[in-house]
Amino acid sequence: MDKDEKNYNVLIDPAANDKMYGHFEFLAKVSETAAEKLLDGLIEDIRPLEYMPHRNPVYYKPHLRNGKYRYMISQERYRIVYQIEENMIFVTDI
Repeated sequence: MDKDEKNYNVLIDPAANDKMYGHFEFLAKVSETAAEKLLDGLIEDIRPLEYMPHRNPVYYKPHLRNGKYRYMISQERYRIVYQIEENMIFVTDI
């Protein structure tokens, strides 16, 4: 079985969830419609990680263990950072 043919459980770290809603609340001060679109888009981009987490590149930063994290760009400006551990996907930053 290919590594991307299984289902993964996706969990969003509470701090990442707070950041996501912080972006939403900030944007909602200007436009509630845009804020709802942003939140829907972020969640829509996170969902496919359940099936294809290896499709995104490795996230290289000097202070992070090499190869532990991956990332994707969502809504043209938000970086979703996550790690894969066995059958779990942990979204650690947005």
